[in-house]
Amino acid sequence: MFVAVFNNTDLQEKDIERQLITHITKFLLELGKGFAFVGQQYHLEVGETDYYLDLLFYHTKLKCYVVIELKNTKFIPEYADKLNFYLSAVDTLVTQDDDKPTIGILLCRDKNNFETEFALRDINKPIGVSEFELTEILPDNLKSNLPSIEEIEEELKKLE
Repeated sequence: MFVAVFNNTDLQEKDIERQLITHITKFLLELGKGFAFVGQQYHLEVGETDYYLDLLFYHTKLKCYVVIELKNTKFIPEYADKLNFYLSAVDTLVTQDDDKPTIGILLCRDKNNFETEFALRDINKPIGVSEFELTEILPDNLKSNLPSIEEIEEELKKLE
């Protein structure tokens, strides 16, 4: 389960996205090693129509793009179709010849595993669906795994 830390539990998808970008270092640590942030509301034009990916990352070890879509609702099957469309668009419009197929991650408030399995069954692109939980405090088991603000500031000073 993905755990995000926010001050307000009555957020819209744009608010969640904005908070993730504000806390991108913590979010990248939550995702794991190898993720590089590419963009927020990443623009794609498909058939003269504009589309915007919530978050786009590149995974340096897997050599592929990762699209993350945020839904502040319970999972519905249409979300999988939309994400599959985005993955196809990124594979065609963004990737280079040596990149692997794009991976999709859909973060929802809640999901029914049976319904999710049906929605993903015949999709041939790698898509994961996970629930997220908004919390006002950082759980103890994560505190020890994340650097403090001071540690991050020290590392940034070293880069100057």
